[in-house]
Amino acid sequence: MRTRERTTHLPSVPVELHGNGRFVLRRRDFAPAYLRLFESGELRERAARAVESLRSCRVCPRDCEVDRLNDRAGVCRIGRRAVVASAFAHFGEEDCLRGWRGSGTIFFSGCNLRCVFCQNFETSQLCEGAPLDATRIAQLMLELQASGCHNINFVTPEHVVPHILEALVLAVEGGLRLPLVYNTSAYDSLESLQLMDGVVDIYMPDFKLWGAEPCAKYLGARDYADAARAAIAAMHAQVGELKVDEEGLALRGVLVRHLVMPGLLEDTRDILNWLATALSRDTYVNIMDQYYPAWKAETEERFAEIRRRPRRAEIEQAFECARAAGLWRFDTRWRAGRFLGLEL
Repeated sequence: MRTRERTTHLPSVPVELHGNGRFVLRRRDFAPAYLRLFESGELRERAARAVESLRSCRVCPRDCEVDRLNDRAGVCRIGRRAVVASAFAHFGEEDCLRGWRGSGTIFFSGCNLRCVFCQNFETSQLCEGAPLDATRIAQLMLELQASGCHNINFVTPEHVVPHILEALVLAVEGGLRLPLVYNTSAYDSLESLQLMDGVVDIYMPDFKLWGAEPCAKYLGARDYADAARAAIAAMHAQVGELKVDEEGLALRGVLVRHLVMPGLLEDTRDILNWLATALSRDTYVNIMDQYYPAWKAETEERFAEIRRRPRRAEIEQAFECARAAGLWRFDTRWRAGRFLGLEL
């Protein structure tokens, strides 16, 4: 017998998700985007092209042009094999992703940014984790599917797009049928996003900062905002506004995260205005209050101005900015779940 929560229907789903039916995609009408590419042979061809591109890597905006195919590494510190920090059913994600059985997250180590406030610096900056080949990454996807997860959620995928595509071919051959979530900092190259066109169902970019100076100081990438605008616009062109099934589970579209940072409300205002005007006022947005000073922001005096949590008034002002811009689809919590880890 199915539980009451698992038989939830539209009236119980937040209106920000379903939009009175405007953003509902019937589950019976949905199939993961990558299946068509797989059946045509295009997915395998893209994977081969992507892997070959590692020979002179321009997978992300850093354009390091190192030979990662022969295990040399650039800014991301990742060579021929992707490094995976963890894989598990994640219940800390947005409710439209985690549902009641979790989002099947695969956390990739390494990063093309140098965020001084990184809350997972052991993974992103120190590259802790296990180097895995395509076969094992494919197995992780299938294990997460078998555990009941609602989707496969690639966290920090910007620098490992070729590795993901290579593994995805094997996973689909093995029976993978879940939606794919591309969970990114938005420091992505348009070339990589073209490779993922028709592959990714749900894009979840984090638009961090707007001004060149804060981007340079806090992210280590002066061009971050330019790259993020281009990337998020490309994501939206591919999949559009976020759509969910009858039970409120995300199936396709863009979900934008924005972490409110202390003293940087002008950046917040500019980002939210851009989302409303350049993308759509129907963009689904998670305005996040989880910032806390970590890594260098916690210890180095030159970052003292962000060595505090955002004040309640700053979070309230962020929402005021969003509403003033015309945004209205804000993420809220409305489900509960459990935890399941996998052995790498």
